[in-house]
Amino acid sequence: MSAAIELRGVEKNFGITPVIRNVNLTVAQGERHALIGPNGAGKSTLFNLISGYMMPTTGSILLRDEVISGLPPYQINRRGLSRSFQVTNVFANMSVWENLRCAVLWAAGYRYAFWRNIDKLPEVRDRTARILGDINLTARRDVAAGLLTYAEQRALEIGITIAGGADVILLDEPTAGMSHAETERAVALIRRLTEGRTLLIVEHDMSVVFGLADRISVLVYGQIIASGTPDEIRGDPKVREAYLGEEAA
Repeated sequence: MSAAIELRGVEKNFGITPVIRNVNLTVAQGERHALIGPNGAGKSTLFNLISGYMMPTTGSILLRDEVISGLPPYQINRRGLSRSFQVTNVFANMSVWENLRCAVLWAAGYRYAFWRNIDKLPEVRDRTARILGDINLTARRDVAAGLLTYAEQRALEIGITIAGGADVILLDEPTAGMSHAETERAVALIRRLTEGRTLLIVEHDMSVVFGLADRISVLVYGQIIASGTPDEIRGDPKVREAYLGEEAA
């Protein structure tokens, strides 16, 4: 199976301090891959490197065999990779509909044009409505995004992430701060919306990780110490010692 994302000898230093150390990682096309590890392991830094918000000190990052390390985030996004962030990142004063429509417009090929009435673009309207239904927020369409519940805002952000048509999705702790019931709904949403896409997810909830991921990689002190199926990771003594402990049971 071909690689959607590939990291080759990636390192990131802040001054003299190494944060990411010689990471080699392959995420196959169409795979749901989880990245786990203790706080401070470098998971968000790795996401920032892949999505272009930081440049690696050494090594290369490839998206479908094309080197993207060094490209700005918007160029990486246009090549089909989109991400969410740990902190909910929506336009609080715009409605749910307007948030989604902004993401859809660029993917539909529309650029800045002050003379065009965007309410009369049927393909944009239809795709926005479809995504609105996919994230179960049709009834909240005209509500300002800042007035949504936390779980609804996270669902909206996932909708924005996939609205641009990207087929490689990075989600950074999408269920953080949710109740058990909210988490279950979020996982079902993620599973449905990433069907046929490639997903790389950072997540601390092990029930989410083991229930959602096809493969898991474990990052500890900036290094990948293990990669494998959920069963392989659950039974790996190095992983149990470094991170999972009792959660592996």
